[in-house]
Parts: sequence; structure tokens; C-alpha cells
Amino acid sequence: MAFGFGKGRRWKNVSELTKQGIVTVLEPGADIEGKMTIGSGTARLNSHFKGEIAGKGTVLVAERGEVEADIKAKTAIVVGKIKGIVRVSERLEIRERGVVLGDIYAPVLVVEPGGYFDGQCHMPTQGGEASSVGDVLVKRNSA
Repeated sequence: MAFGFGKGRRWKNVSELTKQGIVTVLEPGADIEGKMTIGSGTARLNSHFKGEIAGKGTVLVAERGEVEADIKAKTAIVVGKIKGIVRVSERLEIRERGVVLGDIYAPVLVVEPGGYFDGQCHMPTQGGEASSVGDVLVKRNSA
């Protein structure tokens, strides 16, 4: 069984994707609505998804991905666009041209130059509470 990764790209079979930890692939042309659960591994979304995403793995919103969902995951990487609340237990990366519109709950947030975020960021302190400065919540390091 094989999948394509878009026009002009090489075909990869399922075993190759599994070795890379990719468990779900949605490419352009797919328009999905509902609830997605990720046990582990990476869900690569490069199409339109609307609903809810939950799990212990990684959500990768690729270049052409448009996600309208509340997301709960271990990590998230955004190159496309997310509209909704994003809750990650480890790390959220907004890469160049990535967009997040909505609140973020993350212990680590990385926004590369060219990335865009509009919402509130909630970062837990070591005691599990968030500290607030204006509309942006920032992590305070205790010495």
C-alpha cells in the first residue's frame, strides 16, 4: 500500500511512514470533520480539519493545513494555520508562516521569525500555576 505526498514528490509506503513515527496523514483534497485521537506518533495534517484532536502524540499542521479545532497533545508544530485552543504537555512550535489564532497552554513556546500568534499564552510555573503580565501569560523562573 502506498501514499503520495503531493505533486512532484516521491511515493512512500506505509512502512516508511511508520518508521518515521507518522501514524496519520491528511493531504490536500481531504476535508475532515470530527474527533481525532492520537495514541502516539505524529499526525501530519496538510488539509482542512474541523473538530477536536486529542492524544499523547504530536500534531504537525503542514504548509497547506488549516485546522479549526481544540487540540490536546504532547507537542504541536505549526507551519500552516490553527484556529482554536491548543494545549500541549511539552512544546508548541510556530514555524515561519505558521499561524495560531486562539489561546495556548504550553510549558514551552517557540515562535520563529515570520510565525504569527494572536491570543493568550498560558505557561505553568513549577508549582503548576500561570503568571500573568497584561494579556500575555509568561513563565517565571525561580532561582
